[in-house]
Amino acid sequence: MNHEKWSAEQTATTLTVDGHDLEVAYYEDGTENAGPPVVFLHGIPTWSFLWREVAPALAADRHVVVPDLLGYGNSAQHDGFDRSIRAQEMMLDALLDRLGADSTAIVAHDIGGGTALRLAAHQPDRVERLVLSNVACYDSWPVEFIHGLGLPGMADELADDETLEEKMAFVFDKGLHDDAAKHGEFCRGMRAPWQSEIGRTSLVRNAIATNTNHTSELDYGEVTAATLLLWGADDVLQSIDYAERLEDDIAGETELVPLDEAYHWVVEDRSDAYHEEVKRFLGET
Repeated sequence: MNHEKWSAEQTATTLTVDGHDLEVAYYEDGTENAGPPVVFLHGIPTWSFLWREVAPALAADRHVVVPDLLGYGNSAQHDGFDRSIRAQEMMLDALLDRLGADSTAIVAHDIGGGTALRLAAHQPDRVERLVLSNVACYDSWPVEFIHGLGLPGMADELADDETLEEKMAFVFDKGLHDDAAKHGEFCRGMRAPWQSEIGRTSLVRNAIATNTNHTSELDYGEVTAATLLLWGADDVLQSIDYAERLEDDIAGETELVPLDEAYHWVVEDRSDAYHEEVKRFLGET
C-alpha cells in the first residue's frame, strides 16, 4: 500500500486533549468483536504509515487501530498545542474512550513507546500487552539528530528543498540496514507529511517537544502488562542496552527478542519477522 492510499483509508476524529480540540487521523481495520483493540504507535519523525506491512496483516483476526500522533501525519499540525509524549498519552487515552475500549494491546516504536509506557504505568489495568521496539525510555532520548531539528531557525532552514531532502535522506535512506532502493515506498512515504510549510514547521515543533523528563520520571515497576521487547539489535540510536534495562524493571512478564540485521527502523528492516513475532505474542493462530 502506498502512502496516498493509506491516507485515503484513514478516519478523522476530533478529541479534546489538554483543553484543545484536535483532529486525530487513524487507520482502522479488522474485527471489533475479537477482544481489545491492538493500537500501533509510531515515533519521530514517522507517522502511522510505518505500520503498513504489519497492522493490516493482523486485521483478519484482530481489531487494529493505527493513529497519527498529534503533530504528525494527517493529525493536527498547526501551532498552539502540546506535542510531548505527555500530551500523546492523553490523546491515546481519549482515543480509547472514543473507541469504547476499556483495555488495549499496544505495539509501539520510538516515542510511541514512551507514550505507551506512560499509559501502562499510570493506568496498568488499561494495557494488557505491550510490544516495545527501540523505544524512547529512561534518558535515552532525544538523539542528536532530533535535537538538531528543534534548534531555533530550523523551520526556515527546512524551507530550502535541498536542506529538507538532506535531513530526510540521512534519517530514512541511510537509516535502513539494507539498500534504501529496496525500500522506496517507505522512504517516499516517510517524507510525505513534511513537504508542506505547515508540515515542516510541525516537524520542528515535534522535535522541540521531546522531553527526557517524561520517561525519566516513570516508575517502570508500575508497568504490569506482559511485554515483548522486539528490538532492532544493531540500532545505535536506542541501543539494546535499554531493552535489557526494561526487561529488568518492568513488573509484568517480559521477553526480549533481538532482531539481527535491523537498525532503528526495525519495523521496515525486518517486517516479515516483526509481523510473525507480534502475531505470536498477541496469540494469533
